[in-house]
Amino acid sequence: MLISPAYAQSGGGGGDMLTGLLPIILIFVVFYFLLIRPQQKKAKAHRELVAALKRGDKVVTAGGIMGVVARVSNEHEVLVEIAEGVRVRMVRSQITDVLSKPQPGQAAAPAGPAGGGSLLGGLFGRRGN
Repeated sequence: MLISPAYAQSGGGGGDMLTGLLPIILIFVVFYFLLIRPQQKKAKAHRELVAALKRGDKVVTAGGIMGVVARVSNEHEVLVEIAEGVRVRMVRSQITDVLSKPQPGQAAAPAGPAGGGSLLGGLFGRRGN
């Protein structure tokens, strides 16, 4: 006989299925710890930041505008003062960061350079005399 007979593999297959699924399970675990979990933590921190907004907080909006919270209207809206006498109603979720919180018993600091000096002097730490 020149041709050897071909034998079929045994039909156990239980271990082979687990071996085939193991890389997929490992990929899902890696994606969970590197992508999904950090994103959930960041979303939770943003929800807490937005829920803790109060009058006097200096904030940055999603558009990059900096302002001071003038009034918290309800759970969805805040009134932000972006310039002297200019107030804008905003959706709370559009507040991306809180720069500083007011100290109890202190008034909000003026937005301009301290001491009434020039703008460049304020930027470089010099006081106008």
